[in-house]
Amino acid sequence: MFDTMTLTKIVGGFCGAFLVFLLGGFAAELIYHEAESHDGEHHQAYTIETGEDDDGGEEVVEVAFTEVYAAADTEAGERLFRQCQACHKVEDGANGTGPHLFGVVGREIGAIAGYKYSDAMGTAGGDWSPEALDGFLANPKSYTPGTKMTYKGLPNVEDRANLIAWLDSLDG
Repeated sequence: MFDTMTLTKIVGGFCGAFLVFLLGGFAAELIYHEAESHDGEHHQAYTIETGEDDDGGEEVVEVAFTEVYAAADTEAGERLFRQCQACHKVEDGANGTGPHLFGVVGREIGAIAGYKYSDAMGTAGGDWSPEALDGFLANPKSYTPGTKMTYKGLPNVEDRANLIAWLDSLDG
């Protein structure tokens, strides 16, 4: 039932199918290949004028963090904390993968006894003011290069303000 001829047909079928897909890929690349100029760079073939300036659209108004923080919603901050609870706890003294966040607002950076901070965080100095937390939560790796925190950050200033306001309400 299963002899050398059957095995040869199966292997030949797979090789034939692979060859068809390989040749199809080559043909598609040949047809839809993006052209390069002689200097090796890609250039746009033509530009469509829209009558608008290329200033990037409408102007973005920056709102000061202190204004956003003053109007922060602690309930929204509590909901946002769900992203953090995999690594952080809010009970006083209960460290997880990250240090506990009870009383973090106003606390000295790297000051939890018994928690092994990264060298960058342990030597950062200063306090976790709302503004410092805002900068850190926006992008931890760029705010404190070398931190062990792998979180990419909260891009929305309102979300950061809500989270910080909720954390501030825990020790009160």
